[in-house]
Amino acid sequence: MKQSGKCFLCLLSLGLILSVSETVAQDTPDKTLIVNGAAVNAAVVQVQGRSYVDIEGLAQALGGSVTFEPNQIALTIPGPPPPPAPPTSEGMTKEFQQMAVSALTEMREWRGAIGTLITTGMPVAGTWSQDYHDRVEADLMQTTLAAATEPDRQALRLLQQEFALLAEWAANVIGERQALKAARTIDPNSLQNDRSLAKISKCGQFLSSMIVSGTFYDDSSCR
Repeated sequence: MKQSGKCFLCLLSLGLILSVSETVAQDTPDKTLIVNGAAVNAAVVQVQGRSYVDIEGLAQALGGSVTFEPNQIALTIPGPPPPPAPPTSEGMTKEFQQMAVSALTEMREWRGAIGTLITTGMPVAGTWSQDYHDRVEADLMQTTLAAATEPDRQALRLLQQEFALLAEWAANVIGERQALKAARTIDPNSLQNDRSLAKISKCGQFLSSMIVSGTFYDDSSCR
């Protein structure tokens, strides 16, 4: 009888403890969890001086995931994003600028000589246009060797594009003149209405301004 009485008292005491613990957990109001200054939608309760958080709500709020296994709970929280690359203060080198300006000057003279050929109707004699082509090509080779920074290389690509446009236009004009096609010469507004020449001129003006500034930026006229 004494043993039975003791067992009954133990069971009664355990029941009271569980009941009190459950009552405390139910009566304690939920608290708001703040993570890095932002409220997280995950319930927090206090039981006997300890704080407990809803792990699934926490994982969802932090963009993570939680996996329940028989012997463990795995919580995965994504790491912070990589910091943005610092802005570069790198500009064009002085040597590149000098070589690029020299190449642009040669291209401008070549363009002017072809324009004079159109407006005056002069016959094509000698290899002067090819000589201009070769000098500009040599200047661009030196400019390529001088390109040391990314802005240098970006500007170089536009210079090469300007050279390609100019060379194509000059070859067309020379070819027409050699074939005795005088349409460009007869038209007094030939240069003003020449879209290819307008594009080349606009690109050349842009390149001169951009290269002198030492800071690379793009323009559709050189595309």
